[in-house]
Amino acid sequence: MRNELFDYSPIIEREPVAWPDGARVAFYVGLNVEHFLIDRPSTSLNPATAALVPDPLNYGWRDYGARVGIWRMMEIFDRHGIRPSVLLNSDVAGEYPQIIEAGRARNWAWLAHGKNNSILQSGMKPDEERAFLTDVVTTIEQATGQRPRGWLGPALTETFQTPALLAELGLRYVLDWTNDDQPYRLNVPGMLSVPYSVELNDLGLFTMKSFTGPDFVQIVKDQLDQLHAEGGRVMTLALHTFVTGQPFRAKYLDQALEYIVNHPGVWVTTSDEIADHYLGDSR
Repeated sequence: MRNELFDYSPIIEREPVAWPDGARVAFYVGLNVEHFLIDRPSTSLNPATAALVPDPLNYGWRDYGARVGIWRMMEIFDRHGIRPSVLLNSDVAGEYPQIIEAGRARNWAWLAHGKNNSILQSGMKPDEERAFLTDVVTTIEQATGQRPRGWLGPALTETFQTPALLAELGLRYVLDWTNDDQPYRLNVPGMLSVPYSVELNDLGLFTMKSFTGPDFVQIVKDQLDQLHAEGGRVMTLALHTFVTGQPFRAKYLDQALEYIVNHPGVWVTTSDEIADHYLGDSR
């Protein structure tokens, strides 16, 4: 089956994107703010109990993010002037309204990230998915006062019709296709792919590859330095509240952001602003 969603475009045949004020890298934090159902398996730290219902070990690890981790991370973002691009499960609005209130006070950018991280729309029929996505987007808009313009699927999942259905709802970009360092247009009118990362992602680095905090800081520095040398690139730092929100990792997030915000030629921004700037440049 041929990929109809986007065309092959080698980066050597494209001009670097001209970011504001001559910046060489556009940087944003993709902050996953999620809700998990208690009666089914999901992202797990320890596979030994992952199939159990309930699973206090893994559910509790995930739940730590909303109860504790995000508040610790919030202090670090505030210290460095970071407005995260929040990848928001719409169920968070009802389950953890204090998070929405705190994010609204800080003018965070809100993206749609499904209903929760236990339900995927993969396999849904178009009308079923249209109703599902409409509910997600409407719920987020009502809770945050901001209609989301971007989408990241739970576990980066889509159906073949997802981008077109999101375009119907007024969204402008997706993060699911992590195949580039620049935004690019999808073969869906009005829709972009904006870079996200499964490599520079705390879930993979810390829980799958067992990297340490100092490893994390060095990886962030290396990523930024290389993209800065190339120029016209996007750098995403993908974070989860129950991973980087752990006490022994907090200082390393602080160190990584300290390096980024003080690095010359970096536009510290949001994914919304990256999409808007690219669309303005490429129209």
